[in-house]
Amino acid sequence: MVKYYIGIDLGGTNIKGCIFNKDLNVVYEQRLSTEADKGSEHVLNRIHKLVTIMLNNTGLTNTDIACMGIGVPGLLDINEGVSMFSPNFSDWENVPIVKWFEEKLHMPVFIDNDVRVNLYGEWYFGAGKGSKNVVLLTLGTGLGSGIVMDGHVLYGATGSAGEIGHMNMYREGRPCKCGSSGCLGRYVSALGMLRTLKEKIEGGHYSIICEWVHNNLSEITAKMVSEAYDLGDTVAIETLHETGEILGFGLVNVINLYNPEIIIIGGGMAAAGERILQKTRETINSRALKIPNEKCTLTTALLGDSAGMVGAAIYAKQKLENNM
Repeated sequence: MVKYYIGIDLGGTNIKGCIFNKDLNVVYEQRLSTEADKGSEHVLNRIHKLVTIMLNNTGLTNTDIACMGIGVPGLLDINEGVSMFSPNFSDWENVPIVKWFEEKLHMPVFIDNDVRVNLYGEWYFGAGKGSKNVVLLTLGTGLGSGIVMDGHVLYGATGSAGEIGHMNMYREGRPCKCGSSGCLGRYVSALGMLRTLKEKIEGGHYSIICEWVHNNLSEITAKMVSEAYDLGDTVAIETLHETGEILGFGLVNVINLYNPEIIIIGGGMAAAGERILQKTRETINSRALKIPNEKCTLTTALLGDSAGMVGAAIYAKQKLENNM
């Protein structure tokens, strides 16, 4: 009997789900709003609704599904199938995701960190395909990361290996929610980059963006910064170049420490492309160890926001096969 796989990418705004065939080709894709502010039970029911819609629209039943994988942001106990905490959701502490869905759907369910399932997707089908040593950074609201070394995804003692976003770049820098300060993610994420821009404007520098938002700096978006950059706006150019340079110093450490073949930049900030990465490359080339750097390629992600869905399915398929 042909079996299918479900991959779910749980985000703070949307839930993305897909049914894949045995070769992990897309059969059906569906998206729903998360409604993250309504509590854990409500969000789990939203995921369940999405799965039900996909099954109904494909004519498949629960027994046709080999297993389901879910990418979940935040801290997880992967072995117990519990999401311990996620900053994206209300009333979200020690949520027994796997138990909840296995009781409802009567199929094997596996969870992993949302960035790590993105890594599986890009590694198997995207920019990292064919490589055995891969680092993925997702630059969005924050900075997430995942690492493949010698063909194995790194997890570490508590499942938090590769927290590149919390690499300390300044002894006493911007405060971070992790409790430390000066973390890389506080400078190169979308929020970090916007803070850099706003600090320049508040320091008396003029940017065309001020006119676009009628001096309401809270309305500035990352996309606006790229648009202003293309128009030759000095503040936007300085901001993206500084962001790229700091990212470069962070990636120098990554190259020297992990010796990857490829570093993939994903997430919303990847849309800035060479506006940021030009300075990142210059910094890496002038600072990283020569031989590891020569063997490392820096590129942007290929799969966009579908990486999490296919990655969750790949991860679940592997877990199921390893448990047999």
